[in-house]
This record gives sequence, C-alpha cells and structure tokens, in this order.
Amino acid sequence: MSLSSLSTHDLQRDLIVSRLTARFSAELSRDCRQQVPCSPSRSVSMSPSISLPVTQSIYLPRNPKQNNFLSPAKLYQKEHFLCKSVKNEKDSHAISLGNSSTFSVGTKFQLDDVIEAQQFDREILSAIFEVAREMEKIEKSSSGANILRGYLMATLFYEPSTRTRLSFESAMKRLGGEVLTTENAREFSSAAKGETLEDSIRTVEGYSDIIVMRHFESGAARRAASTASIPVINAGDGPGQHPTQALLDVYTIEREIGRLDGIRVGLVGDLANGRTVRSLAYLLAKYNDVKIYFVAPDIVKMKDDIKDYLSSKGVEWEESADLMEVASKCDVVYQTRIQRERFGERIDLYEEARGKYIVDKKVMGVLQKHAVILHPLPRLDEITVDVDGDPRAAYFRQAKNGLYIRMALLKLLLLGW
Repeated sequence: MSLSSLSTHDLQRDLIVSRLTARFSAELSRDCRQQVPCSPSRSVSMSPSISLPVTQSIYLPRNPKQNNFLSPAKLYQKEHFLCKSVKNEKDSHAISLGNSSTFSVGTKFQLDDVIEAQQFDREILSAIFEVAREMEKIEKSSSGANILRGYLMATLFYEPSTRTRLSFESAMKRLGGEVLTTENAREFSSAAKGETLEDSIRTVEGYSDIIVMRHFESGAARRAASTASIPVINAGDGPGQHPTQALLDVYTIEREIGRLDGIRVGLVGDLANGRTVRSLAYLLAKYNDVKIYFVAPDIVKMKDDIKDYLSSKGVEWEESADLMEVASKCDVVYQTRIQRERFGERIDLYEEARGKYIVDKKVMGVLQKHAVILHPLPRLDEITVDVDGDPRAAYFRQAKNGLYIRMALLKLLLLGW
C-alpha cells in the first residue's frame, strides 16, 4: 500500500503505536515478571504489523462512541491496569464477574451512554451490582484506587442537586479522576446567553472524557447523547427519568431485602412528576412476581405510560388511597416528596397534594419487620424525623449506595468490564 493511500488517521495511529510498542513491551514485561506471567500468545492487534502483549484479549481501547484512539497516556494506563488486575483475584482492582465472556475483564461495556432505565437487562444489572460491591471495597480501603487517573468528568447541572452531583464527583475522585463542574448551568453558563444544549455539549466534550448532566427538560439527556462523541450519563431530565437513581434503588433493595424477585413495592407521593419512580418502575419490571402499589394524590397519580408498560411486561400493579394498608403488605415503601417546582404558578394544586401521605410512627407500626423505607431525597415533611432511628429507615444507606453504583458506571463507561 502506498503512503498516499493511507488515511491521516491510519498514519497517526501507526505512528503512536510504533512509538509506544517498545515502551509497552518493556513496562508490561517488567510488571508481569514481578506479578504474573503474561502469555505471549495473547495480544491486541493495533495495526496490520504490530501487536502489543497483554494478559488477556481485550477490546481496543478506543473512545466507545467514535473510532479515534485514546491518548497514549490513557492507552498505556489501560494496558497497565489490566496486566496488574489479573495478578490476584483478591486484588481490590480485580473484578471477577463469573465465566461469562460478555463480562470478562477488559471487554467493552454494552452501553455507550446511560440515558434511561430501559437500557438495562437483568444480566447487565447483576454484573453492575457485582462491580459496585467491588467499588465499596475500594472506597473503604485506605489506599483507594487510581484506575481513572488522567480522565476528566464534566458535570453539567441545570437543576439543583446535592446527592447526585456530589456522589458523582466523589466517585470520580475516589477512582483517581478529576472533575470539571458547573452547579447551576441554567443561570451560570452560556445557556443564560441563549446557547443551545447541543452547542454546550459539543464544547464541553472537548474538555472532558465523560459528561454527567441534569436538565430541566424531559428528553434533554437523549439529545445530549446523540450530539456527544463521549459517554453521557443522565443525572435526571425534568420529569423524565433518573436511571442512576433507579440503579442504586434496586441495588439497595437487593442488599436490604436479599432478593428482587417476588417483592411487593409501594411507590408513594408525586408519581406524575417523579422521575425516580418512573425509572424504578422500569427496572422492577425486569424481575419476576413483582407487584407495585401506587399511592398518590389524584393530581399527581402515576401516568398511563408506566402502567401500560408494566401491564405489557406482566407486572401486577394496583392503585390505592390507603397508605397504611399498602405499608402492611410491602417489602419496600418508596416515599417521594411532592415537587413544588413542577407546579409552576399553581401553588394551590401543590398545597392540595402536599401532606396527604406521610410516613410516620403509625406507618412504621404496621410495616413488616423485614421491610424498609426508601426515599430518593431530599425530603420535606413526608417522612417524619422520628422515623430516622428505626433500622428499617434505609434512605441514608440508600444515598451512600449511590456512590458505589456511580463509581461502577464511571469505571465501566471509561474502561469497560
């Protein structure tokens, strides 16, 4: 093949590979001699004529949404990490996901972005939860981890947030990465000057490796993902969805109750505007013999699209106006606040809905001993503070689990399994 027939991309790629081959070989061989023998028969083909030795077959370390190679530093970092990861199954960075090649170390994560709960199936959920449990070990270890060193996460929040934004930023930093953040992008970014979301995303992706975004419009995360060439995580899009919250909710239910099949869940509060309950309903539909109770004031009842989806999946659901009765039957009572910001100027409707269903000592008195109370937070008065001391009040443990789930997602989207 003549030089003139090669694309600029091919030339750049081969130049990078040729310069790094010697360095990879020396560095990886040194580390592998110290820790675990590397099989010379296993390699990753980087060009028609060059192969780099690694400990096992892996997917090419590219940006998952485009064909350009990662920077040399990140390319080296990933190979180095994988070589070290197989040295010992008890190593805090080595994540064993069973025998499935789909989830073997180094294989590409199945999703380019995290936009909605419908993206996940049971197999992926179980594997993510395994990674989250490993992240919990990393977080609790004194040494921590640096597997995302050299990566930058941008958080674009057009709506207020405490737990979601801080847990994502904490997750990135605990894995060795760095954070670029804007807390109120609606007022303190170029959006205030009229810049479109698409232009903002195209700009920010030039500064970062992954974008975490919260927006006031339903569907905004999908628009961002279709624009960006780097991964986008939906941290809540208006009354649409909040998939990472749903992931941590299901993870918490499994940890607290011990199972996900055969559970009874009561969703309480603002079900019309609550993106968390919508996403949770989608994920609960993945499991067998689940029944969902909807308990909400008339003005904020669960919308028909969720009911129709559950029915199409064979999930039994029931609407009720009696919180006490529902609480006595459920394994999980998922309380939410009535969201004043979704009512606009209709404060009268907000006041009508607010305070109708409150989890207090009376509700706890009928709750089963093994059951738990969850809440995505923040709360106002829909759970009284005297409930906090009850061991079945799991909402602060739930919030902490968000750190582990988000650590897992960042690792998976940037490095793969």
